[in-house]
Amino acid sequence: MTRVLGIEGTAWAASASIYDSGADADPFQVSDAYEPESGGIHPREAAEHMRTAIPAVVEQAVDHARETVGTGSPVDAVAFARGPGLGPCLRIVATAARALAQRLDVPLVGVNHMIGHLEIGRSLGELSDPICLNASGANAHVLAYHGGRYRILGETMDTGVGNALDKFARHLDWGHPGGPKVERAAAQGSYVELPYVVKGMDFSFSGIMSAAKAAVDDGMAVEDVCCGLQESAFGMLTEVTERALSLTNRTEVVLGGGVGQNARLREMLESMCRARGATLYAPPPRYLRDNAAMIALVGAHMYDAGDTLALPESAVRPDYRPDEVAVGWRSPPTRAVSPEQDQRRGAEAVVDLDGETVLKRRDKKPYRHETLDERLRAERTRSEARLTSEARRAGVPTPVVSGIDPAAASLRIEQVGSVDLSRRLHAETVRRVGAQLATLHRAGVVHGDLTPGNVRVAGSPETQPQIWLIDFGLAYHSADIEDQAMDLHVFEQAVGGIAEDAPALFVAFEEAYAQRGDQQVLSQLANIEDRGRYR
Repeated sequence: MTRVLGIEGTAWAASASIYDSGADADPFQVSDAYEPESGGIHPREAAEHMRTAIPAVVEQAVDHARETVGTGSPVDAVAFARGPGLGPCLRIVATAARALAQRLDVPLVGVNHMIGHLEIGRSLGELSDPICLNASGANAHVLAYHGGRYRILGETMDTGVGNALDKFARHLDWGHPGGPKVERAAAQGSYVELPYVVKGMDFSFSGIMSAAKAAVDDGMAVEDVCCGLQESAFGMLTEVTERALSLTNRTEVVLGGGVGQNARLREMLESMCRARGATLYAPPPRYLRDNAAMIALVGAHMYDAGDTLALPESAVRPDYRPDEVAVGWRSPPTRAVSPEQDQRRGAEAVVDLDGETVLKRRDKKPYRHETLDERLRAERTRSEARLTSEARRAGVPTPVVSGIDPAAASLRIEQVGSVDLSRRLHAETVRRVGAQLATLHRAGVVHGDLTPGNVRVAGSPETQPQIWLIDFGLAYHSADIEDQAMDLHVFEQAVGGIAEDAPALFVAFEEAYAQRGDQQVLSQLANIEDRGRYR
């Protein structure tokens, strides 16, 4: 039996909890929230709140532990949220955790806040190997466990989804938090079109936030703008979550973060999962918001795995990314590889195999607003037909498009390859992808969704394999090095989530790209990677 006291205080919730591995009931938890009078969270004010609140909630948790343990130390370890978060708040939490660990003479454990959101949902939902959508104020991540770590398959390239909602609400003088106010107004509004930005498995919220502000300033009804804001932002999150399920061949989704309390986001995710035969688990609101129970739970896992911190090594990490954490408490999951079938369901479309051709149709996505869904399906079908052919004329191996039905959002295309690249990840196959992507970019075309599922392979890596780039639904014309570098980033991020030897594959991919492509694109790739949350 393991008992751990966890302390959370990354931004606004001063919270302490006791996790007991031998107890069936909810963990003991006490919280005191910082609630700004106006605007968003102010780091200095939040830190002042923590100075008073953290000692109080910690002592209540210690008293509870002493009352229930009998003799000896009330806990086996003290865990604290090491990051990511606001530096001044994190330092107060860490100081309290160090002092308590020394006082009780027990080990200290530093927990990644984002992994806390994931693990408490995985535990409460009794899930095996889920995709996790973390949707909180400062964050939007899509995570999956692979190779001893939680890999980031997709993330926001600018602001977090909750911060975007809060900034929009602040523009209207609605105060903090803005998310619930936007949700209430959206329920009274009608859909209006706002930017919808998905780049492979990454997304962006700065453009939609700015467009929403401008729409209100131009006189559009606030309720309608709120409706459009939710439909676009949450549609993006749901689409990328579905892409992650398709890429990793998984059947479970867990939701984390305070934005996960939004009923419309949960409705979208439930609809998507139901259509795919997947399971969604959304924890109760008290576990979606920042809470110490998740810190205590992960702290117990880490303590049992021997992952503790010496006091001199316990500095906080405001930019602590979840993919930096060695997850020593999980065993490698066993996943069956599904065979190639006459019908395949990807994230974007259903493909029916028919001799030497395939019929690819973009079925309606019930989770998206009908108007938005109709527009995206039509645009992506036309784009795929046009740019698949353009890429082929430029010398990039792609299937021949023999028919298009925009009204049905369907294409008749040549059947190419025998398997997806995900089953032939090898230095030679990714090298060929790198070379062909450089050729594509020289022709001024960006693929937009270059994941292993959108590359087909024939032959073995050892015997001159052939590759074809497919699914140009998110493709567009651009010679901009930022756009082209984003293609490389999407590919490497997706490969990193499923490959056993990802670093070596990245080297082969980039070397091949460099031989035909623009070196500035590779330089920009490094800049994009540094732009991820908490880089």
